[in-house]
Amino acid sequence: MLAGPVAAQTRATITGTLATAAGAPIEFATITLHRAADSTVVKSEFSDAQGHFQLEAPSGGRYRVSAAQVGFERHWSAPFELPTAGLALPAIALKASIATALKEVTVTARKPLFERQADRTVVNVEDSPLSAGSTTLDVLTRSPGVTVGSGDALSLRGRQGVLVMIDGKRVAMSGTELADYLRNLPADQLKNIELITNPPAKYDAQGGAGIIAINLKKDQRQGTNGNLSTSFGRGQYNKYNATLSLNHRRGPLNLFGTYGFAERDGFQALTIHRDFLSSGQITGTSDQENSLVVQNAAHTYNAGLDYNLTKRSTVGVSVNGQSVHVTQNGPSTAAQADATGVPTRRYLADNQRKLRFPNAAANLNFKHEFVDSLGQRELTADADYARYQSVRLQTLTTAFELPIQSPIILDSDQRGTLTIQSFKADYVQPLSKLAKLEAGVKTSLVHSDNNVLFLNTQDGATTIDTNQSNHFIYKENINAAYLTVSHSTPKTTLTAGLRAEQTNATGRQEVGGEPFAPRHYTQFFPSAAVRQVLNEKHEVSLSLSRRIDRPTYNQLNPFRSYIDATTYGSGNPGLLPQTSYNLELNHTFRQKFTTGLSWSITSNPIINAVQPAPDGSNFVVARDVNLDRQDTYTLTLGAALEPFKWWTTNNNVVVYYARFVGNLAGTALDKGRPAFNLTSTSTFTLGHGWGADLTGTYQSRQLYGFFDLQAQGQLTLGVSKGVLENKGTLKLNAADVLYTQKTRATSTYNNYQEQFYQRFDSRVVTLAFTYRFGNQKVAPTRRRASGAEDEKRRAG
Repeated sequence: MLAGPVAAQTRATITGTLATAAGAPIEFATITLHRAADSTVVKSEFSDAQGHFQLEAPSGGRYRVSAAQVGFERHWSAPFELPTAGLALPAIALKASIATALKEVTVTARKPLFERQADRTVVNVEDSPLSAGSTTLDVLTRSPGVTVGSGDALSLRGRQGVLVMIDGKRVAMSGTELADYLRNLPADQLKNIELITNPPAKYDAQGGAGIIAINLKKDQRQGTNGNLSTSFGRGQYNKYNATLSLNHRRGPLNLFGTYGFAERDGFQALTIHRDFLSSGQITGTSDQENSLVVQNAAHTYNAGLDYNLTKRSTVGVSVNGQSVHVTQNGPSTAAQADATGVPTRRYLADNQRKLRFPNAAANLNFKHEFVDSLGQRELTADADYARYQSVRLQTLTTAFELPIQSPIILDSDQRGTLTIQSFKADYVQPLSKLAKLEAGVKTSLVHSDNNVLFLNTQDGATTIDTNQSNHFIYKENINAAYLTVSHSTPKTTLTAGLRAEQTNATGRQEVGGEPFAPRHYTQFFPSAAVRQVLNEKHEVSLSLSRRIDRPTYNQLNPFRSYIDATTYGSGNPGLLPQTSYNLELNHTFRQKFTTGLSWSITSNPIINAVQPAPDGSNFVVARDVNLDRQDTYTLTLGAALEPFKWWTTNNNVVVYYARFVGNLAGTALDKGRPAFNLTSTSTFTLGHGWGADLTGTYQSRQLYGFFDLQAQGQLTLGVSKGVLENKGTLKLNAADVLYTQKTRATSTYNNYQEQFYQRFDSRVVTLAFTYRFGNQKVAPTRRRASGAEDEKRRAG
């Protein structure tokens, strides 16, 4: 009944500035608009780095504004009437709070686990009991619409081709390598994770399904302070994490550093049944059991400084890295039989792997702000250098029981170095009080060098296996430029952008025979979005973009990694980029209920497949391949509810239909099936420092290329208690309580069918402790601004 009158009203803008008594701007203060009659809250916003704020409300009403920040007394403005042309409030000066000058104030409020914004979903990991002792990959699998499929490939809303970024920097890995990296990044180092399904032109065009932006914690407090967290978890094996963060902010200088150590042991178990076919008839079968005991030890670090050269110029430098040591040991057994079930081959293999991944990256960034009559202009620049190294040592010893023959020892030594250099600059120019222009350029150079040596030992004689040894060198240069124009009114926001990317890639094999054709091409990636506020209850948005997914460097590298004596993983030098068009329509009701419809069409989709080796041997190979086309239709529903003051719940359902068209291993594919992903999280505020979280996820049966994946899910619960005058927090959680996070799948071709069942040490109970020490007051100055952090903030 009230929607009509409200919709007819014109919205107007309220602006103002906030400063200390000494005139220093106050950032991140909470600005709240109240109805003057009863102080009912209409809307809240935060002040920016210059203390500016802006609020929108229906004109003609009478309002008051309150401003609050930790360490200051709350300020109330006099009542005022909002004219149609808007209103600029007098400058507000906040007085320092006597109470907080005498003792610290403890903020007990906690952000909701899931926040829905106009173009993304934000998962607030910091301070959630669900993060206790967990890994970044654990948190991702509990996030709305995120699944981990065959080959550890990440999917978002049923689609693969996701770009993963950490603090604005692309992670140059995919599949199992990326999953292992995220498994060794403790969740207690995370601030939040942003799930961006249709990114604007500012972002790299890479990532057809969208972007998963992982943001690490950054301290905003004055003086010297820090956090210490440690946890111990127990599944079938032990899991231990410890992280120390230190921060020192004084005057124009901010120093920061984080070190984390994780030692996580576990297991991997894989059961495989294979049928070999001819004209629809079984000609042979194979049954395999593979098990590995896995020991992971990871050191992660991040350190740097920011320095304010002037009031409007900041320079920063940072280094970060991760050193991972992994050992995997375990047996595998296999029995092969003919069409009548008579055993033809039986063997026992012992698999031993030692893996090392020392990775490091450095960033130099600069930011300068200009102010003129139209508003704030901004220039940022980033120079990055990253080096990823890998050492994979494997010994596979196979003893044959049928037919009896001498054992075969296969040794492999694979060493790789990936170097990435990049530079980018971004500029923001206001065109008017309602419009702005954003532009930027970026160039990157990649050099990947991978060398693998295979040795065969039988009857005491060792020979080099020249058919499998390989030396692959890959070089890539991408040059990009983008331009974005946006126009905003109180009710409507329009954005249009165009990104151009030129790609130059070459590859050669010093040893080995699979060719790589040089690639030189330029592509354009348009994007557009419109957001319309219909009234105080309803808001709609529409976005369109074109994106690309280039194969990762390891996906192109044809080196082999053996799972057992008849199964290996391999890269594919012939892999082509996939491109997609994406259209998305969203509706929000009362900022609590969301509905989204999206459609995407992908050419040359990259999928993971398990198939008989192309050389006609009895091996089976897991590798990425291109299909012809993939169409995906998605319906997303979200509801944020508060049944009681002490109970809030976020519920998300992603219903999608994915259709795949292509041909592989002599088998034509043209099929799809509906599927859905459900995530439900409840947060309980129990009083006296107690809190709890409960999360359930369910992924229905789904089709992914030639894989038919069965349903899976998990139930995770956590409880927390503030201790030591709320400077410390105890957290206890139990992950995958029902032990349902297992993968069952069937892969079918005309001449081959495989069924596999995969499980991990996923049911884990963890106790964690976090302690905050030093000065806990939030700094009323500008936040630390690395180039990557500014990029993510401005993109919003």
